[in-house]
Amino acid sequence: MVSSRRNGSGKLLIDSIHGAILLTDCEVKVIDTASFQRLRHLKQLAMAQLVYPAATHTRFAHSIGGLATMIRIISAARGDGVKLGKEEEENLRLAALLHDVGHYPYSHLMEELDRVKLTEEEVGGAVAVSKSVNASGEKYPEHEEVGYLIVTSQNDLIKTIGSRRGAQAVADIFARTRAADPQLSQLSKLIHSSLDVDRLDYLLRDSQGTGVPYGQIDINYLLNHLKVSPQGVVGFSDKAMPAVEHLLLGRFFMYRAIYYHKTIYGLEEACRQLLRRLRDRDKNRYGVPADGEEIKKIVQSKQLTMFTDAFVDDIIRKAANDKDKVIHTLARSIQQRRPPKLLKEVLVCEGPERKYHAGMTFVQNCKGKLNALSEEFNIPLQQLLLCQLKAPIIRERKKITSEEFLQLTSEQISEMTYQEEEEDIKIFVNDKDEPKSLMEIEHSLVAKCARYSFQIFRLYVVYEGTDRNEVVAKLQDRVKDWDKS
Repeated sequence: MVSSRRNGSGKLLIDSIHGAILLTDCEVKVIDTASFQRLRHLKQLAMAQLVYPAATHTRFAHSIGGLATMIRIISAARGDGVKLGKEEEENLRLAALLHDVGHYPYSHLMEELDRVKLTEEEVGGAVAVSKSVNASGEKYPEHEEVGYLIVTSQNDLIKTIGSRRGAQAVADIFARTRAADPQLSQLSKLIHSSLDVDRLDYLLRDSQGTGVPYGQIDINYLLNHLKVSPQGVVGFSDKAMPAVEHLLLGRFFMYRAIYYHKTIYGLEEACRQLLRRLRDRDKNRYGVPADGEEIKKIVQSKQLTMFTDAFVDDIIRKAANDKDKVIHTLARSIQQRRPPKLLKEVLVCEGPERKYHAGMTFVQNCKGKLNALSEEFNIPLQQLLLCQLKAPIIRERKKITSEEFLQLTSEQISEMTYQEEEEDIKIFVNDKDEPKSLMEIEHSLVAKCARYSFQIFRLYVVYEGTDRNEVVAKLQDRVKDWDKS
């Protein structure tokens, strides 16, 4: 995959998305570390390959694509008069390369375990609510924090980057800490924001891997129209607005077609529910990390290289033979690719003024009627999966009440403002020196659509009886009107 250059300076890597990528010697060494090579064993799209057979690309390939995109961004910025020192440029490139080094096995599937709601917790009633062993423990850290810990504690990365101080400077950039070099604050936003190296690569790569066309964004036009203002604000020429909006809308359609595909999401939800139940019941038997502290110990130790998709695959394999009916049914559903059957889906696209809609009615009916449905069909309530999803056009800003705002410290307000600025896409309108937010442009289609929320409400069943088709058909008929008052 990597071939040496004739002059001995760095190496060329050939990528299916970006073509030839010239790596520095330091980047080659970073890629060759065991900590980075682990990413070869993390699939980019978790369980999507169970529906789209070619979607087997990895976080390893995506991370190198992030570097390739950052190289082009730095080149565009330099052409617009931005001056970067050698160390600054090296840190930006390494931050882009390492931006996903902290991902969990199956990526967001495992990372979000603390946000998983078990069916009995959603519904309540006859079945006792599970008591999580993690109730008083530290939550699983987000992958950026995990990445920060890996880069600043794993000796192979510290050694190849050159020093602990250098490793921390790189980690500060992709983890978006306030300690990041202020001179890089604008360009570093292009590692994580509404329009960043992460998204510019994964939309193209996911589109190619699945064969679905929605992610085929115009990356060349976008990067050719990147601009930096006299005050150092990064944005795009107004000529590039169609390409910017295409990216945001393309991401929305990729959510609908791929990331929230009914079969993919059903299998992943079954896996989330399985892992959460195993963690709650007996953390030591199957090795599901008990809490955030255990995650941190794993990623800062030699165990890191084993923390791959195979880590979860092994848990599923063992759980498939568990004596608990719910546990082994969920595990076998995943292991044998017998996905949960969709009983009902409700799609809602509403503005903030609409307080009640069919999705809310459906959820309320599920909460009020699932216990009885479970008893009638003799299917454990835990095998009925209620899912509520949002497919965003643009990342929402956090909404807080005036009372909540008054309780915030000045530091918390500053942090909120900092994060919101990171999410904002700037456009240079009519060749003005300073750009304005895309959300403030009157003729922006995305700005008008952003006030609407597209939501998906689903009810699945995991059932393995010989009469599966007959039972599923009866269940579908029983819940078909649950979205009506």
